[in-house]
Amino acid sequence: MIYLSPLSPLLELFVRLFQIEDCSAHRGALRGSAVSFLRLESVVRLRGDFSEKFGYTQAPWTHKTQTRACASTSATFQLREDCLELNCGGTLMHFNYVWLRDHCRSASSFNSKTNQRNLDTGSIDLSICPDNTTVEDGHLVITWPGGHVSKYSLRWLAENSYERRKQSTVQPHILWNSDIYKNANIPSAKWETFMSCDDELKKFLQNYLLYGIAFVDDVPATVEATEAVTQRVSLIRETTYGRMWCFTSDFSRGDTAYSQLALDRHTDTSYFQEPCGIQVFHCLKHEGTGGRTLLVDGFYAAEKLRQQSPKNFELLAHVPIRHEYIENTDNHQNHLTGVGPVLNIYPWNNEVYLIRYNNYDRSVINMIPHETVQKWYVAHRELTIELRRPENELWVKLSPGKVIFIDNWRVMHGRESFSGLRQLCGCYLTRDDVLSTARCFGLQA
Repeated sequence: MIYLSPLSPLLELFVRLFQIEDCSAHRGALRGSAVSFLRLESVVRLRGDFSEKFGYTQAPWTHKTQTRACASTSATFQLREDCLELNCGGTLMHFNYVWLRDHCRSASSFNSKTNQRNLDTGSIDLSICPDNTTVEDGHLVITWPGGHVSKYSLRWLAENSYERRKQSTVQPHILWNSDIYKNANIPSAKWETFMSCDDELKKFLQNYLLYGIAFVDDVPATVEATEAVTQRVSLIRETTYGRMWCFTSDFSRGDTAYSQLALDRHTDTSYFQEPCGIQVFHCLKHEGTGGRTLLVDGFYAAEKLRQQSPKNFELLAHVPIRHEYIENTDNHQNHLTGVGPVLNIYPWNNEVYLIRYNNYDRSVINMIPHETVQKWYVAHRELTIELRRPENELWVKLSPGKVIFIDNWRVMHGRESFSGLRQLCGCYLTRDDVLSTARCFGLQA
């Protein structure tokens, strides 16, 4: 493991690799948060100097070895009965023969212009083995029965091996509580620059990917301007609430959000089979008091749970829970259900990628056996305690002109009660298109 000190040059390496132009904006968070990132030639784990103040003593998830992408032009291999063992840069990797034939990048097998497979996977002999195998000029060269030749870059094989992927982070995050985020001093994007400058959009996306929230200031306080700023980022996802919604506390929909009541931390649309990826809010008007927005990094709390109670973490990551939205008003009738665990993780590296946490919309627990029910409540309580710690709460006062983008798969939101007229507008955005935009800028997403 590599520890990141405040003056470490590795901070600058992280900044350069992820195109973070203004590293000063992230120094405070990097000192206090766990960061992991994937480098082209090596997987490097950066671990912040967690103090007792933040309760962390180690990285969220660690691995005992580091896997380097093979930068050398030579490697050794052994042909086994069912796979090829490749030793490259000191790392032993295993490649199934059918997998190798299926991932051939020759012109007849793969269309490099469309990045699509030409080869019919269903036609590959499941007992296929190489006729001849060599390593030449940084490439593994295999001749298959029938004479077809496949050529694989050693670097490409290393980057796409399971041994590499199980130690790699899919999406780098800076986990935060209130102090970590405030000390990071993340600047908001500015409306005019944001709408015309791709560099400003790229910086915005960097912040969004790392922290799960990002802001645009000086937006005209209209639904039309809010729609325009959201479309700069992604496509709007139309739902039962419409495309762009604008609401007050008039109970026009069968949802507590359409009231003046306080709302506890939660993720939205947990009752969708695929919850909405991004939530956008813009307070157009507030003539009264209260109404601050609450933000909590769910991934931060999940990692604390993983460290303190691994069994409870695993329970919440595997037990399916149903959420439900039933609306029966004069103008709207809906009955939506979504099923999934509270914590969703990638099975190959145990990285959390989605949280479903909404105590308002959680439905009847009737899909798990009796002996698991009490254990689930204990695990859920421990996560809830972590989410409700005051030091994990970031309170923001939304005002006309400030638009917030929230990663609804990661960051929970809520609000305090309020008085007077409060008018909000917003929408949901498609997650896939946000990540696509980020990748087109060269960001890891």
